Amino acid sequence: MAPAEPGVARYPHAGTRAPPRADRLGPFSPAMYDPTAERGYFVNTEFFEVETKDKVASVRMARPKRFNTLDADFWRELPEIVRALDRTGETRAIVLSSTGRHFSAGLDLEMLASMGGSGAPGSEADARANVRRRVLQLQSAFNALEDARAPVIAVIQGGCIGGGLDMVAACDIRYATANAFFCVGEINFGLTADLGTLQRLPKIVPQGVARELAYTGRRLPAERAREVGLVNAVFSGPEEALEAAMETAREIAAHAPAAIWGTKEAVNYARDHSVSESLEQIATWQAGMFRPEDVQEAMQARRKRRPPRYDDLPPLPDPV
Repeated sequence: MAPAEPGVARYPHAGTRAPPRADRLGPFSPAMYDPTAERGYFVNTEFFEVETKDKVASVRMARPKRFNTLDADFWRELPEIVRALDRTGETRAIVLSSTGRHFSAGLDLEMLASMGGSGAPGSEADARANVRRRVLQLQSAFNALEDARAPVIAVIQGGCIGGGLDMVAACDIRYATANAFFCVGEINFGLTADLGTLQRLPKIVPQGVARELAYTGRRLPAERAREVGLVNAVFSGPEEALEAAMETAREIAAHAPAAIWGTKEAVNYARDHSVSESLEQIATWQAGMFRPEDVQEAMQARRKRRPPRYDDLPPLPDPV
């Protein structure tokens, strides 16, 4: 699929409606916006609506008529957006949400049908190698959520199926509506899930729960998802869930961003390593990343009874 012509739609943050789909432009790049703008900014891409204000980025999937199925636009744009927001150092929390009845119905069926091979001439070994590269490429889109220095909060309504579950499993915090449900949908299509659910879900919920979902393809309702720890809280509707997520994001953004980054790195590392290895990791992190100026600012703000004012994270270098 050919990329759309580059461009951007700029809108003031407050009280602004998104333009119709015909006005959506892409691809996304950090040059499209000014993250320091007083009232924030609004960018439309082919698949997403991206809005920021007060150091919090809202990234919304905007294909409701297609149940936000994950097509070629999605796989290109999600990592571009997340890495661009991370690269500036000015985004302190990201809220990932959706539009319409369902969060996401999973991988686009046309993409699924094309996964068997490229159709180009070559050996069977070449075709298998291409499948492996393709899977790794798709995995990297969700890895971007986990790799971002800012925490990512997912807001889920309706169905979160297949690739949708892969996506939210890579987020830090998950809020759901009462009608939300989760499904390892790949097994219902004769597939082994391969984009992160089988690797991340057993470290979020009990092993038995993860295996039952993966082996059966059953739906996990929102309240049960809360009980087993997949979601942090359940809300009556999407507006309430989104507002709660934004409130949490603003609370995160008020803390020292270097401390938040270090916390995310430590928690992710501890998930995949032993306690002793993780203690070594955080000791090494503090040796290089401890910021006494942030501690001084926190103490001074407490004494003066004012909100602390922390520096942003340093920008990341442009990709080579």
